[in-house]
Amino acid sequence: MLQVKTANGNTWQVDIKKDSILVDNSLFPWDLVQLGPNQFHIIQNNQSYTAEVVKADYTTKSFSIKINGVLYELSLQDRFDLLLDKLGMGQVNTKKINEVKAPMPGLILEIKVKVGQEVKKGDLIVILEAMKMENILKSPADGLVKVIKVDVRQNVEKNQVILEF
Repeated sequence: MLQVKTANGNTWQVDIKKDSILVDNSLFPWDLVQLGPNQFHIIQNNQSYTAEVVKADYTTKSFSIKINGVLYELSLQDRFDLLLDKLGMGQVNTKKINEVKAPMPGLILEIKVKVGQEVKKGDLIVILEAMKMENILKSPADGLVKVIKVDVRQNVEKNQVILEF
């Protein structure tokens, strides 16, 4: 049993059986043919669809798929995730990140964010020079920059806090 959610809040219960798929306890008849590594052709209720898996993150169980050119963001929860949520333990493995530390000693070349700026996971935040190489530090999580604890051209030590969320 899976629970599938879209970014706009739609939710479906999907049960995959050996010979069939049930969506919200109703049989979901379809024909699926793989066209390429991440591309599929689907026929369902006499309608033809082209689907592409754009991004698949199996750790977070989140997926981006395009169906007939329209992008959909999906998140999945299996029966264990649903049970943990029901018991109030759904976020046990979620680690909140409050700060970014220097991964190595070096010199701050550029600070790409400002206090109060909202950043997304993977956004460029600082360029750190170490051993004559420029190292791009990216945000490890979504957050709001609370404090920047370094200045441009400042030397930092390994594990020194660069900024706080």
